[in-house]
This record gives sequence, C-alpha cells and structure tokens, in this order.
Amino acid sequence: MGQSSSQQATSEPYLAKPSGSCCLKGTIHEGESRGTWETITDVETYISKPTPEKANGNILLYFPDVWGMFPNGLLVMDAFADAGYLVLGLDYFRGDPVWKHRKDRHTQNPDFDYEAWKRKHTAFADVAVPKWVAAVKKNYGISTTKFACVGYCFGAPYVCNELKGDTVTVGAFAHPAFLKEHHFADLKSKLFFLNPFSVLLIFYRASISLMFGS
Repeated sequence: MGQSSSQQATSEPYLAKPSGSCCLKGTIHEGESRGTWETITDVETYISKPTPEKANGNILLYFPDVWGMFPNGLLVMDAFADAGYLVLGLDYFRGDPVWKHRKDRHTQNPDFDYEAWKRKHTAFADVAVPKWVAAVKKNYGISTTKFACVGYCFGAPYVCNELKGDTVTVGAFAHPAFLKEHHFADLKSKLFFLNPFSVLLIFYRASISLMFGS
C-alpha cells in the first residue's frame, strides 16, 4: 500500500528547514503601532486599517515569524495598511513568542527548549489557521473583496496552504521555514517569494526593512 498524504508529508525532506538560529536574530525598529486587537476564533488578532482615501477594499492576511506580534511585525502590518489593505495578523503563538525566552536580543535563556517550542506551536497553528481564515473571510469580506497573504519564516507554509484554496488570490513569503515539496503542489494562485539573502521588498508599494538576516 502507498503512503497516506500525512505520512508522505512527514517523510519528505525539507526544502526550507524548520526555523533555526538565524531566525532568532533581529533588528529592532522604532515607531508606534496604530492597530487594534480583536479575538477571532479564540486567537488574538492584530488589525490595521487603511485610511478611507487609501482603502482599496481588499484584505491582507499576515502570518508572523517566530517573534510573533513583536513591534517590528506590527509596523510591517501598518505599512501594508498604508498601501490600502485591511490587514489582519493572528498570534498563533498565543502570547508565547521566542523573544519571551531570551535574556536580551543576543542571548537565549539556557533552559529554553526551542525544538519543543516549535512542535507545540506548529501543532496549534496547523489547526487554528484554517478556522481563522474562514472567520476573517466571513466577518470582514464581501463579494468584491480580494484576499492576499504574506508569511515570514514560520508563517511560510500557511501561505502555501491558503494558495491551494479558494479564498486567497496571491501570496508571498520571505526567509521561509518548514517548507516541503508538498507545500508547492496544487497551488491555485500566484506565489512571490524571496530567499534569506534578498533585500525584502514588500509588494504593493509598502516598503519597510525587516529583521531577517543570515
């Protein structure tokens, strides 16, 4: 008998490995986030709205890296909103991003089990993201709304997953992690991606430097 899809996914080699030590480095950006928080499908969600004169009627879904709802990420979402999108990002780490397990920017707590942390939050996000996307579509979308999604590091697989469905029409990721060949099978929509060594250009006219580096 052949392997099931779940068995095949488990045995596949990684094309983009799980989040590693390079994902724990970062640069702090300055600024005050302006969005609001709402609970959607029991997950805390950051929402950044465009000004009425810039609003294009479309929605961008944001899947964060291992730093979660860090100020950098909130500012990135605000930048997307400045380009005209209603932006929603979910905290699938549930208040437990990696920065809470660090003494400072450069030093990890010695008792932090990064591998166990990844397993725990991946298991939750795999289940939570589809429910969250469906709720966002129902509560915020209308018949003319177009959906895009963007993911960084930990969030990259969820971009691919959404591009296989009927909600999202375009997606992008940078510095991806956890990607295997099956993530790229049966994509229905366009995917834009950048590798870790690229200068990150945020599409749709929003430009902001991110914290990723090698």
